[in-house]
Amino acid sequence: MAVHIDSSTRETLLAFQKAEATDCLVYARMSKTEKHPKHKLILEQIAQDEQDHYNTWKSYTNEAVVPNHLKVAWYTLLLCLLGYTFVLRLMEKGEDKTALAYGQLSAAVPEIEAVIAREQEHEEQLVDMLDEERLQYVGAIVLGLNDALVELTGVIAGLTFALASTRLVALSGIITGIAATFSMAASNYLAEKANGNPHALKAALYTGCAYLITVAILILPYLLLDDHLYFTALIIMSVCVVLIIFFFNYYISVAQRLPFWSRFGQMAAISLGVALVSFLIGLAAKTLLGVDI
Repeated sequence: MAVHIDSSTRETLLAFQKAEATDCLVYARMSKTEKHPKHKLILEQIAQDEQDHYNTWKSYTNEAVVPNHLKVAWYTLLLCLLGYTFVLRLMEKGEDKTALAYGQLSAAVPEIEAVIAREQEHEEQLVDMLDEERLQYVGAIVLGLNDALVELTGVIAGLTFALASTRLVALSGIITGIAATFSMAASNYLAEKANGNPHALKAALYTGCAYLITVAILILPYLLLDDHLYFTALIIMSVCVVLIIFFFNYYISVAQRLPFWSRFGQMAAISLGVALVSFLIGLAAKTLLGVDI
C-alpha cells in the first residue's frame, strides 16, 4: 500500500502493530486453555482480528515487529493465578485506550474507522463471556476474607502483648483460626441453604477456604520469627493485612468494574482499626490483671 505517512505517525503505528501482535498471542494462548466451545471460538476469532490489524499497520510501516513476550508471559501468569475474567478485563481496558488512540489517526489512516468498530465489537463479545465460576462466589469469598481479617487480626493483635510470645500467639491463632474456619463455613452453608441456594455447599467451601488461607498468612510471621520478636511479627502481620486487602480489592475492581480506593480504604480502616483497639485492650488487660507470661 503506497501511502505516505510522516515519521511521527509511523512510530505510532509501529507501537500499535506491536500491541496487536502481543494481544494476538495472548488471545491465542487463552483460546487453547478455554474449554467452553463458544468462548473458545470467540477468542480464536479475536486473535485472528488482532492479526489482521497487525497486517493492516504493517502495510503502512513496511516493517515486521515482534510481540512483547514479557507482557505475554505476565498475562499468561495472571491467567493461571486469577482466571480469564481478570485478564480479559485488563485487556479490555487496553482495547479502550487503543480505540481512543486510533481515533486521533483517522485522517492519516483510512482503515482506522473499521478497526475501531472491530475493537468495540471485541468489548461486547468479552463482556458476554464473563461468567467465570469464581466470580459467582465473590460474596462467599468476601465473607470469609473479611471476617478472618477483622476477627483474627483483632485476636492476634490483642494477644501479642498479652502473651508477649510469638509461639503462644501462633498457637492461640491456629486454634482460634481453625475453629473459626469451620464455624464460618458451617454458618454460611446454613444461611445459603435457608435462602434456597442449590450450591450452598460450594459457597460454604469458598468461604472456608478464604478464611483458612487468610488465617495462615496472618499467623505465618509469628511462626517464622523468634519468640521475643512478637512486636515485629505484629508489624509484619499488619503489612500482610494491608496487602491482602489491596490485592483482593484490586482483583474485584478489575473483574467486576467496581471502585477500588473507596472499597480498599473502608476495608483497611475496619481491619486495622479493630486490630488497634484489640491491641490496646490486650495491653490494658495484661497491666490491670498483672499477668506476666
